[in-house]
Parts: sequence; structure tokens; C-alpha cells
Amino acid sequence: MAVVLLPVCSAEIRTSGAIFRAQIEVLDSAGKPLPGDLLHHFNLADPDHRELFLPIGLHVMAAGRETPPLAVPRLLFGLPVRRGQRFIASAMLVNPAAVAYRQVRVRLVLSYQPDGGLWPLFPGVPWVMDVLFPLGHPPHGNKAFDLPPGRSTHSYESNPAIAGTIVGLGGHLHDYGVRIELADATTGAVLWHAAPVKNGAGHVVSIPTSLLANWHRLGVHIVPAHRYRVTAVYDNPTGHVLRNGGMGLVGGLFVPDRGTRWPAVDPSDTLYQQDLMQTLRADSSDADAMMHMGHPDH
Repeated sequence: MAVVLLPVCSAEIRTSGAIFRAQIEVLDSAGKPLPGDLLHHFNLADPDHRELFLPIGLHVMAAGRETPPLAVPRLLFGLPVRRGQRFIASAMLVNPAAVAYRQVRVRLVLSYQPDGGLWPLFPGVPWVMDVLFPLGHPPHGNKAFDLPPGRSTHSYESNPAIAGTIVGLGGHLHDYGVRIELADATTGAVLWHAAPVKNGAGHVVSIPTSLLANWHRLGVHIVPAHRYRVTAVYDNPTGHVLRNGGMGLVGGLFVPDRGTRWPAVDPSDTLYQQDLMQTLRADSSDADAMMHMGHPDH
């Protein structure tokens, strides 16, 4: 199995508007599509805006090969962006096949509504909550964890910085994942859950995404006074520990309450600094984790 970490890239938004769709493409040197299985993950971060559940830079997007194109109704929702706004992008490729690919590149395509129009009606901000928040395994922030034999549960909980509404969400699990869910830990209510879609060999191929907005409600309202919990459930039937065999996260789109100001980042915060260093560091830690996973095609 070949594992390649692409260089971390920084880019600026060239025009103001509202993003309503994001699609990741894996291409050869001529721009022709390659198998999506070559992508292990793609991450997009905004170091100048804050996460909803942590005082770190905004993790705009975390997608894997099982992640479908991310889209919301363009007239209703959109992520506001401004000309000159910075994004940090990173990706990892993996090739478990005998076929060799050269000069492979990953491209993120963003669709947006130009600024100054009537749409979208609601500004939406992405959010994420990982079972290994806040920083994963030190020192590199690896979000993979070992899977013991049998059934196991992994979770993390936190309070949102501001009140607002979750309008859509999805998740990420590895093989042997049974369930991913988001719950209100204060009340015990399960707000969303999903089981992975698997192929005939039992490998995870997708996690269903859900748009919670409908004709009579915007979505699920959350408040800073409550704690919210992400939980990943696994069932490992192999009888032995699978090193770095699991991951678990949930993320989606959040609309702040009207009149609510999004909290600013504090660059002096230790947690913010540690997370930013992990975002910027392109080293072999993720690749090493891949080589020690329980299955070569994670």
C-alpha cells in the first residue's frame, strides 16, 4: 500500500459571496478523473475564525473517500466568505491497488452565490466534533484510535460558544463502525444518528447525510447552557486489537441565532496554537498511522 501526504497549501478567496456546494476531485496530470478510493482524507481550515465547540481555528471541511459532494439549498443557506479570506488545505492519498498512479492531484471545487444578492436567506457556518477532540493523540493530533475486540464506544462532549440551529450534518467512521450519533448530553435526547453503508466485503463506503431543515422548522436548536456529545460505536469481530482502526466525527452546518455575533479567535490561546501547529504540520505521522491500521484499505 502506498501512502502519500500532499503538501499543506494556503489559499485566499478571490471574491466575496456565500458557498453552497463543495466537491473534491482526484485527478491525473491531464485533469482526468481518477478513482475516488485514492483519497483518504481532505481537510480545509480557516485559521482566522473560531470553531463552534472549541476555541480553535474553524475546521471548515473534513472529508474522506466515502463523503459525497457537500451541498445545501443555495437559496436558503451558504457559508459567507470575504475576498482575501484565508484557507489552509491538506490531503492524504492512499493506493492499495497494484496499479501505479503518478502526478496525482486533489482539487476542491466550491460553488457560490456572488455577494450583494438577496440569497441565501441564512448564513451558515460549518462545525465539527470529533471523539478525540480537542487535539487527538499528541504530538501530531492523529484522530485515529485503537479498536479493542468486540463492541466499544468512543465519545466527546462540549458546549457550543453561541446559540443557533443545526440545519444539516453527516459523519465519518472506519470499517467495523456500527453507529455515529450526536446527542444532547444535558437532556439525553439523540439529535441525529446514522449507520454506515457498507459494500459486500463489509467496508464502509458512505455515511448518510441529513438535512434537518423542512417546511416548518429550520433544524435542531442548540444552546450554550447544554452539553452535546458525539459518539462512535464499533464492533470489532477479529478477536485482536486493531491499531488506529477507528475514527469518529460528526459535522454539519450551523445557523447562528439572529443578532448573535460569532466569537473571535484568540491567537494567544494555547489550544488554538497547538491546533494550528497540527494543521500546518505536514509530516509522516498520519502516514505512519495508516500503515499500522487493521485494514490496508482504510
